[in-house]
Amino acid sequence: MKIGFIGLGNVGGKLAGSLLRQGFDLTVRDLDAGAVQAFLDGGAQVADSPKALAEACDLIITCLPSPAISAAVMEDADGVLAGLAPGKLWLEMSTTDEAEVKRLGALVAAKGATAMDAPVSGGCHRAATGNIAIFVGGARAGFEAALPALTAMGRRILHCGPLGSASVLKVVTNYLASVHLAALGEALTVSKQAGMDLATAYEAIRLSSGNSFVHETESQVILNGSYNINFTMDLVLKDMGLFEAVAARAGVPLEISPLVSGIFKDGQARYGARAWSSMIVKRHEDACATDLRAPGFPAELEDSEPEQAGAEAVVRRA
Repeated sequence: MKIGFIGLGNVGGKLAGSLLRQGFDLTVRDLDAGAVQAFLDGGAQVADSPKALAEACDLIITCLPSPAISAAVMEDADGVLAGLAPGKLWLEMSTTDEAEVKRLGALVAAKGATAMDAPVSGGCHRAATGNIAIFVGGARAGFEAALPALTAMGRRILHCGPLGSASVLKVVTNYLASVHLAALGEALTVSKQAGMDLATAYEAIRLSSGNSFVHETESQVILNGSYNINFTMDLVLKDMGLFEAVAARAGVPLEISPLVSGIFKDGQARYGARAWSSMIVKRHEDACATDLRAPGFPAELEDSEPEQAGAEAVVRRA
């Protein structure tokens, strides 16, 4: 299988790197010449346009910052759609809108190709080691065809159902992560102001019913002071908007989401759109004229589990 990968950013570059290390025939494209050169040096091929990449490859993967950018890469005159043919697969690994991926999926199907959405979850540090979770939506036959590439990029693969289902679950899980992060700002600040040692507070939360994936990861770079989680305020707000759009289409009234969106809008206004999302806790640090620091925590997260040649568990759904 010849694989084409468009989007070599924080996440996409690491996913594509896993494919290259696993020996796949890989063609890449990105507007960042430096990112492209690194893959060229590693043995990948480079396409002059999304259309040329789609013409040359069997599986075309996009991993881009926003639904608007994905749409442009797909629909421009020299975009992916112009290069698709029957039998090819398009795998959308961006965090995107369910309705948008279905719209583009219909255009892909009109070309005789198969569309799948496959967003990832777990953080950049896990994407780098092939230890990330991947949600997949689309036809079972497409899932089976893409499985060798999926298991090279991720460790836990969940087939969620039809096209669009993976995108819904991705924004649901990102919403929960944002809620947990906002709550951690309050929890850690209350602990600090109540006289608790924050390293001990970290362990107490980790060992308790208050634990979460966000605490085990993001709290570490908060306590270090780097805040470096490789995810920014503007991306949180984009994902919150996608979650709220799904809720609106489903007729679900929201209570917590608007509150958390307001908190992150305030954080973006204070610290900038490209500030690390974990800097949201600075709102509490600033209000209390304190900092949330403890010795022994890393400035950047590293995956403690070794890189896998294949998935530990592939969860499938008919």
